Amino acid sequence: MKLLKVLWTLLRAFRHALVGYWTIKTRFPQLTQADQEGRVNVWARQMLQIVGIELVVRGTPPAAGPMLLVANHISWLDILVMHAARHCRFVSKSDVKAWPMVGTFADGSGTLYVERESRRDAHRVVGQMAERLTAGDILAVFPEGTTGDGVTLLHFHANLIQAAIEAGVPVQPVGLKFTDAATGTTSFAPSYVGDETLVGSIWRTLTAPPLKAVVVFGAAQLADGRNRRVWAQALRDNIEQLRLL
Repeated sequence: MKLLKVLWTLLRAFRHALVGYWTIKTRFPQLTQADQEGRVNVWARQMLQIVGIELVVRGTPPAAGPMLLVANHISWLDILVMHAARHCRFVSKSDVKAWPMVGTFADGSGTLYVERESRRDAHRVVGQMAERLTAGDILAVFPEGTTGDGVTLLHFHANLIQAAIEAGVPVQPVGLKFTDAATGTTSFAPSYVGDETLVGSIWRTLTAPPLKAVVVFGAAQLADGRNRRVWAQALRDNIEQLRLL
């Protein structure tokens, strides 16, 4: 019965993904940016419902840009969860663009791409981020650069936070966690770290007791003279506290 339930959920999720793919390919060119962002937000919320994850939003998401969101990184679900909480444009590694379907979803949600191995490209994307922030966009980054274990935050890389300094815009820290819906305790079912496989993470997520995805928005803040490294450490400390709420 558990296998049949998982297969049924996967079938519904795949159908929902196809609808999203078709919408991006056929409808998005005729929509305004605001309408596109609204579609992404609704689609992400519906996908969470399909896979049985309740969204809980605490704090106040930005009503409008410019804003740089900075969040901890736990799972392959994080981007979906943040889109469901508040649409934002992510900064992602460039090879995502070539992934089947995923690349289309990334393009449709307005993702900016960076060659992580190239210092020169990092400078380019910081400039592009500053331009988009100045234009009023809401961008989001995971400064850990990879998924953590959900217990201890990794070191925050400060490079991309430089974009907020150059644009003179605020940064809002965001704490992410997954909890057991019944007990409120942290759930590691969606974990995707180290040697864990995506298939294994999906299986644990779909077979776990009902889950909540908790998104905690902290207070937006300006650099106030801090350089990117000092600011990145302060944001890391903020997110450490937000995860406890």
